[in-house]
Amino acid sequence: MGITRIKLPIVGRVTEPPAPPAAPALDEPPPARVAGGRGPRSVAGRATLAGTIVSVLLILAIVFGSRMLQDFDSALLPYAVATVFLAFGVAYRYTVWISAPGARRLFKQGWRSLFSADNFRRAPTALPKMIATYLGFQKFLGARSHARWAAHQLIFWGCILAALITFPLTWGWFTFTASSSTGPGYEMRIWGLKVLGFDSLNIVGWLMFHGLDIAAVLVIPGASYFLWRRMKDRGAMTGQRFAYDLVPLIALIVVSVTGLLLTFSSIFLHGGGYEFLAVLHMVSVVFTLIYIPFGKFFHIVQRPAAVGMQLFKYTARTDEQVFHCKRCGQLIDTAPYVENLQGTMRDLKLDFDTWTEYCPRCKRVLRGTAYLSDVKKGFK
Repeated sequence: MGITRIKLPIVGRVTEPPAPPAAPALDEPPPARVAGGRGPRSVAGRATLAGTIVSVLLILAIVFGSRMLQDFDSALLPYAVATVFLAFGVAYRYTVWISAPGARRLFKQGWRSLFSADNFRRAPTALPKMIATYLGFQKFLGARSHARWAAHQLIFWGCILAALITFPLTWGWFTFTASSSTGPGYEMRIWGLKVLGFDSLNIVGWLMFHGLDIAAVLVIPGASYFLWRRMKDRGAMTGQRFAYDLVPLIALIVVSVTGLLLTFSSIFLHGGGYEFLAVLHMVSVVFTLIYIPFGKFFHIVQRPAAVGMQLFKYTARTDEQVFHCKRCGQLIDTAPYVENLQGTMRDLKLDFDTWTEYCPRCKRVLRGTAYLSDVKKGFK
């Protein structure tokens, strides 16, 4: 059925089969290396190179940050190795992600807005406000469900706290040493420099040595809520995948529970079963770190890039650069955002980029009208 009145993609028309493509000459380059290096092999090559560079830089940061491994704890070596794999995986997948035409265009627009002097002059408080509301408190989740927002906040701040403690300790950047051989005093050093002295028996000392326990207490109820929701909510169950949606939540719960059990063993069991729990905790943490780039946790890395896109749309609204539906006049989005979307569709060689000029309701009306006028009339 050919619908040309509103430029719908033509589907179902009987045509002659296309001729097979001609075989390339022997002296022609392979297809993956043409078209400006955008083929699958070139993307994989760039992603591998980016992952390797980031991993090497992290290894160098660990070596020099721990003062040539002087402050590096060999017992934490598996965690450090897992963070190197994490760095490689994040850089690899991030490069693949921004290599797609749509993501690349949004990525460029977002970062251009972040570093725009004009945007800063017109709205100097916009960026800090978006970082606080969009990244920190994620107010957009509250519009969907207050319970989901609260659970997400528990997971978010628990993971942030755990990362701020675990990564520097694992890399040997933070060290805690006793200030004397007899007293309860401790010193926290960063890169060998003393930044804080505290008494291990007061509230500051308790918070220092139980920061990961606090993070676990935050994460467990948040992850448990989402796990329960995915087991009970029909809408969530419809499109969920075990490895992508459930494994990350289970991994967070296992990491948090085993970490609390380590504290329980040292305080109440006088170290009973500590070695087994330490190995179990280490395995769960290493698995979780390596899994982050390849599961749902990757959106943690993607989210900061979205702040630039939100700033891009915010400044356009400030300048009243808005785009209205061509049929009903309803506000669709900002004009630069619609133009950006049309450019992406042209990059993907989609021939219906003019549909972005209509609101969702008018798109449905136009499709229904086209079906009644150009398709239905062909059937008796």
